[in-house]
Amino acid sequence: MSQKVLLNAIEVNIILHRLACQLIENHTDFSNTVLIGIQPRGKYLANRLATMLKAEYKIKNLQLGHLDITFYRDDFRRNDKPLEANATEVNVQVENKKVVLIDDVLYTGRSIRAALTAIQSFGRPSEIELLTLIDRRFSRHLPIQPNYRGRQVDAINDEKVKVNWIENEGEDSVYLVKS
Repeated sequence: MSQKVLLNAIEVNIILHRLACQLIENHTDFSNTVLIGIQPRGKYLANRLATMLKAEYKIKNLQLGHLDITFYRDDFRRNDKPLEANATEVNVQVENKKVVLIDDVLYTGRSIRAALTAIQSFGRPSEIELLTLIDRRFSRHLPIQPNYRGRQVDAINDEKVKVNWIENEGEDSVYLVKS
């Protein structure tokens, strides 16, 4: 197994700032916007962006949640081992709000489809956008594209994109791993 560094910590930080600025351009004061991190890995990106928006860009009205999509996935009954659900923390109103779904990697689009279904359990947003750190091209199963993307990566099927966050792997980095 070999791996290639796609993004180091400095590059991840630059991309996070760019994504935060793009969100500010489109959502101004965030009074009508909810950021929703898709569990498990989108939570780290959502938390990091929320912290950055509050601390460095002085956004006061930021609403943040975390959404577990485990039982909304179209493949959850196909696994041999029992699935482990993550905590859903959507303690904010999404009805008639602009929702930004946040995930680390957009691959086939199936997780996003599940998130679109899951968020409906909490109300009907006026608009839903998608933010991803990594957009893997050439591997979509569904016609889903991000509104905000950190970096687009051309990876073939035997390659995997691995995103590391300092909060759980001890470093901010993105690798392209060949098996």
